[in-house]
Amino acid sequence: MEKLWWKNAVVYQIYPRSFNDSNGDGIGDINGITEKLDYLKELGIDVIWLSPVYKSPNDDNGYDISDYQDIMDDFGCMADFDRMLSKAHSMGIHIMMDLVVNHTSDEHKWFIESRKSKNSAKRDFYIWRDGKDGKLPNRWESAFSGSAWEYDSESGQYYLHSFSKKQPDLNWDNPEVRRAVFDMMNWWCEKGIDGFRMDVISMISKREGLPDGAELGNGYTSNTSCDGPRVHEYIREMNKEVLSRYPLITVGECPGVDVEAAKKYANTDGSELNMIFQFEHVSGSQKKASRFGKWDAEAMTMPELRENFTKWQKSLEGCGWNSLYWDNHDQPRCVSRFGNDSDEYRELSAKMLATCLHFLKGTPYIYQGEELGMTNAYMDDIADYRDIESLNAYKGLTAENKIPADEVMGYLRNVSRDNARTPMQWDDSANAGFSEGEPWIKVNDNYKKINAAEQINDEDSVFSYYKKLIALRHSLDIMVDGVYDLLLENDPDIYAYTRTLGDDKLLVLCNFSDKNVEIAAEVKAMINKSKSIVIQNYKDSSSDELRAYEAIVYMI
Repeated sequence: MEKLWWKNAVVYQIYPRSFNDSNGDGIGDINGITEKLDYLKELGIDVIWLSPVYKSPNDDNGYDISDYQDIMDDFGCMADFDRMLSKAHSMGIHIMMDLVVNHTSDEHKWFIESRKSKNSAKRDFYIWRDGKDGKLPNRWESAFSGSAWEYDSESGQYYLHSFSKKQPDLNWDNPEVRRAVFDMMNWWCEKGIDGFRMDVISMISKREGLPDGAELGNGYTSNTSCDGPRVHEYIREMNKEVLSRYPLITVGECPGVDVEAAKKYANTDGSELNMIFQFEHVSGSQKKASRFGKWDAEAMTMPELRENFTKWQKSLEGCGWNSLYWDNHDQPRCVSRFGNDSDEYRELSAKMLATCLHFLKGTPYIYQGEELGMTNAYMDDIADYRDIESLNAYKGLTAENKIPADEVMGYLRNVSRDNARTPMQWDDSANAGFSEGEPWIKVNDNYKKINAAEQINDEDSVFSYYKKLIALRHSLDIMVDGVYDLLLENDPDIYAYTRTLGDDKLLVLCNFSDKNVEIAAEVKAMINKSKSIVIQNYKDSSSDELRAYEAIVYMI
């Protein structure tokens, strides 16, 4: 692949509402981000992925956009954004915007016009249908529970919403919609932004006739909205009209996409996107069936993760590019989901997970607070939750499925999106230094012992470990371009792999268990040939065993 700047980059996701509040209203804002750019420069990241900051009534925390070319009042104004962009650029930090164009808010001017009547000039900007035999147009379900159709009494039809009823889906089959979206994207590019993370971009092309499919539909299932018949045509058109004109970083969030489809979205010819986010490794273990989808699913076991990562690493070698992530604003905290967030093992397992991910081939993504080893919030009261998906699930599971409330609360404590949305933990002062006012969502109770101020000058902290990993990526070509190969494919505890570039080879060893594990003879032989230790999360090492959550990387 052509050497492109984003291949060497490390991306840091900011969820603005929870990052840093500059004016004391309890809500993070753009000026709060600007205040913390020095912190991000110290960490060493190259790109900020900015979750939506556009004008929004905030039904789904900004993913319901009412004006793509204005800023949400909670976050400031366009002048604030311009100052942040300018300062970030002066520090060598790129800004990647969150592009949400599968749907808009129902308060967007396009939809307000669209719903006026069946003859509205903007009617075909959205997906309207008559009911069938006095029922809904089809069985499709919203990703946020319930039907994906909402009846509009004024115009006498239903509109499609794959998410909240306040998020009507755009009709991408209408060329006027595509033109309007591309014009908006070009406007942001001319302003100077450096890329787009594209929200559920694999859902923009619906199947002709909106068929039910073989089973109950859902906005996230492959038989309805995902990876539709014209999606690649539309993204190639977007690439021609916008993306190819600027040196951008682009990543598409692609629920329902497998390896073969990913090769089309993230191909090497540059006709679509640089990379995609796929969801297989965060979708739960296949070893245990779940009754309620994500809510009672257990995390993948290490052997499942290893098999999945290896599939993606090998399948995209030479023909695509991977995005690498453990968590984000839609996922629980990775140290709680895949590691061990106990006092004894939190730091070790956080560093081990970081090692495992950052030495894979692809572009690494760090979610705010991950570099501190922030954990799930484990909130006990449903009143503390703010996430629409979590609140709808609680209501549905307790009222409709008759699941005991304490059992459902256990599901939320494990996987609710609000686990990732509690305020960033800056220091041990009130509200973790996030805000002088009452935060919009509860601060994690452990902020006094897990915070940036505690870690930034500690060379043994999780923060310092991430800083080392990022610096290594910037200095070692093998971390970017080396070929991945798996070792010890049947070991129940150790994830071992190599990266090879020319005569150089990295050996990466990660123990996902809380016990000491003997190292296999074939790997011991490699260790004995090693030139040096590149990074490790213990102060010493042994070629005979890996200790609990130990991670070590050798240059062979």
